[in-house]
Parts: sequence; structure tokens; C-alpha cells
Amino acid sequence: MYLNKVFLYGNLTRDPELKALPSGSQVANFGIATNRTYKDKSGVKQEATEFHNIVAFGRTAEVIAQYMKKGRPIFVEGRIQTRSWEGKEDGKKQYRTEIVVDNFQFGADAKGPSTSSGQAARSEEQAAPSEGETIKYPDEEINPEDIPF
Repeated sequence: MYLNKVFLYGNLTRDPELKALPSGSQVANFGIATNRTYKDKSGVKQEATEFHNIVAFGRTAEVIAQYMKKGRPIFVEGRIQTRSWEGKEDGKKQYRTEIVVDNFQFGADAKGPSTSSGQAARSEEQAAPSEGETIKYPDEEINPEDIPF
């Protein structure tokens, strides 16, 4: 069995471009940037950014084009696909690797149907203790019989 599955959470690098295919179905093209933080050999914290080409079809494409704009976060689930074509000017073979969207969710502060989850996430961030503060746990023991599951 083979597996081609991608999960990405990042910010749009450009507004989605919505087009109609000859068949009449819609296609949206956009980009996502993802960041990765790591420590190099000398222990210095580094950050690397990757840019991904994303393609969505049908109703998914329409919804993404309607609600998403450059800079907004999105979670994308899909598959990797590489397509090729002959270049118009020089006739050389061109390649493009992209993520074809199977499913998606608006990010935490996307302005769309799920804005309430973004507000809840922001309120949790404000309530979270900052670095240096310790979490105060209750002194009493937890009785396993009190747990509802």
C-alpha cells in the first residue's frame, strides 16, 4: 500500500486566484508559507520558511476564494502532485509540484464561518501563564471516581 498525504498549517502568501475550467468547475490557486524553528549545530535558534503551491477544485475552491486573503492562516489536507508541460517560448519541459486540497479548515483568526473558534483561541492565549510564571495546582488529591469518563 502506498500513501500520499499532506497536512499543512500556514499563512496564505497571496490571494486565491479563482478560475473556471472548460468543464465549468472552479479551480483556485494560492500559496502557503510554513515556518520551522530549529537549533543549528552551534545551538543557535534558526527559522526556515517553506513555500507551497496549493490547488483546490469545485466548491472547496469557491469557499477558499471567497473567505481567504493573503496573510490569513489555513489548515490544508491533501496530496502532492507534480505536473509537467512544454514551455511556450523555449519548448523545454516545465514542472510544478503542488498540493491538491482534499479538505481544509480556516485558521484561528480567519474571517469566515468559523470566527468563534478564533476568538476562543485568543482568549485562551490571554489566560495562559507567561514564561517564568508557574502553574499553581490544587493541594488536594484527585479521586478517580470523580472523573466522569
